[in-house]
Amino acid sequence: MTVAPPATSSATPASFEIKSANLPLVALLLKSTDLQILATDLKARFGDIPDFFDNDPLVVDLTQLNAAARRNGAEVEAIEFPALLTLLRQYSLLPIAIKGGSPDQMADGLTAGLLPAPDARVVASSPPAPEPERQVAPPTKTATSVKVPPTAANVAAPAPVQSMPEAPLGALVINKPLRSGQQIYARGRDLVVLAMVNAGAEIIADGHIHVYAPLRGKAMAGARGNTEARIFALSLEAELISIAGIYRTSENPLPANIQGKPAQVRLVAGPDGDKLVMDAM
Repeated sequence: MTVAPPATSSATPASFEIKSANLPLVALLLKSTDLQILATDLKARFGDIPDFFDNDPLVVDLTQLNAAARRNGAEVEAIEFPALLTLLRQYSLLPIAIKGGSPDQMADGLTAGLLPAPDARVVASSPPAPEPERQVAPPTKTATSVKVPPTAANVAAPAPVQSMPEAPLGALVINKPLRSGQQIYARGRDLVVLAMVNAGAEIIADGHIHVYAPLRGKAMAGARGNTEARIFALSLEAELISIAGIYRTSENPLPANIQGKPAQVRLVAGPDGDKLVMDAM
């Protein structure tokens, strides 16, 4: 006698559900296999901001590294993944995935505990659009992220990977002057400052920065790679301005029609890369 298997219930189990999910990640766009240079750059950019990352999951993206090797006719280099992962964890990053590697690199990454993530997409800069007459900042010596500009440009700033949108946090509002040596970081939101930002002070935001007073210190918007972020100031006199890692320092004086006047700073993509654009308001 043949016994029929038990019928599968179509009802939702009481103990679990299976749903699709998206994990917000940051991506490390690796451009050099020299981990000593990487360590130096990470320390220069994030060493004084210990809470910049908060155990954020990260994907190691080797696409640009290997594309450069192919263009130059060079061999794809091996990567010391255990040392790389140890270095990244020192900055409260959690490397969990890898993409864009050669077969050998992918195999080494998987051996080190990373998961393949070929479908992870790094958010790109916005395409260029027709713009009114504007003042474009001269090319900078390198592109970096927050804090003091590094001396090498061998590693790109971690960039956000596309994920499901989340409800934005309200802006962080500061209503007292910021003195030299003070630092404010608006993690995951905009920053609004209602008083002067003195020389030597630093204001950092993952979103926009609004300063309704003289801005004389350092201002870094889009700190986690948001190329749509902007900086607004009633009197732009900054020592350093940066959006999504593209920066300009006081070594290049601000144009006369911008210096000490109401202005906004934004990032515009072009054929030669992203550039800071400053407009009088």
